[in-house]
Amino acid sequence: MTTLITGARGRVAQAVIQRLHSAGTRVRAASARPAELTVPAGVETAALALDRPETFGAALTGVRSVFLYPEPAGIHELVKAAEAAGVEHVVLLSSASVLAPGAETDPLASHSLRVERALAGAGFTVTLLRPDAFATNALGWAYPIGRDLPVRLAHPEATLAPIHPADIADIAVRALTGDGGSLAGRALTLTGPEQLTFREQLAIVSDAIGRAVPVEPITRERAAEEMAAHMPAAMAGSLLDLWAAATVTPVAVADTTETLLGAPARTFRQWARENAHAFRAPGR
Repeated sequence: MTTLITGARGRVAQAVIQRLHSAGTRVRAASARPAELTVPAGVETAALALDRPETFGAALTGVRSVFLYPEPAGIHELVKAAEAAGVEHVVLLSSASVLAPGAETDPLASHSLRVERALAGAGFTVTLLRPDAFATNALGWAYPIGRDLPVRLAHPEATLAPIHPADIADIAVRALTGDGGSLAGRALTLTGPEQLTFREQLAIVSDAIGRAVPVEPITRERAAEEMAAHMPAAMAGSLLDLWAAATVTPVAVADTTETLLGAPARTFRQWARENAHAFRAPGR
């Protein structure tokens, strides 16, 4: 049985590939640019662009399970192709944002929600993984921290429960391999094991790198301007709305590897230690 991994250049997808391959599962890593993939020896690669249905057939040949990146372009055609290929189970990397009010029109949530809805009537089992904040989102602070600049935040007290990407990969693998039959067909909201404000996350990063990281509160308007330099303005506004809400109502701890797999959930502190190098300027 072959397991197809889409979006195979992503951090979570790469971790899933490594785990499945090490366990002896036949894996096919798919990307719109397969020549750029770095995969273990013995892992197949395939061209699959979710907005190009003509690539689906070859990529899905012999596949029984799929780890799916949430791209709405071509999703209905992909579902039909997967059904025709005999796919039995799809694990979707969705987002907890689909549960928020107004998700249908939110630029962040609607992306994943459209994929979830396309999978809802499919002729195979679907597991929805809905992680909340990723620990890796903290890498957005790497530039100012590496240059001894303050981290500018509109909502420093926004309280999230960031999840280590390795925990998402562990849960995805359990769902894909069938070792955890209880995960099949479920919609799982995933978080890390603890609630942390942005200010507390930065204190943990500070401990990991051995120096203080100052926080500079700024207005929402200023934050929107700065974020719009790196992403669409609508997406920046959506993120700021999310953080404003999390300042008033902290994100609750949901399912973790502890509750789902019986394994201790990795903490944000562990992630910060593992990635301390990312917060140092080149040459340091």
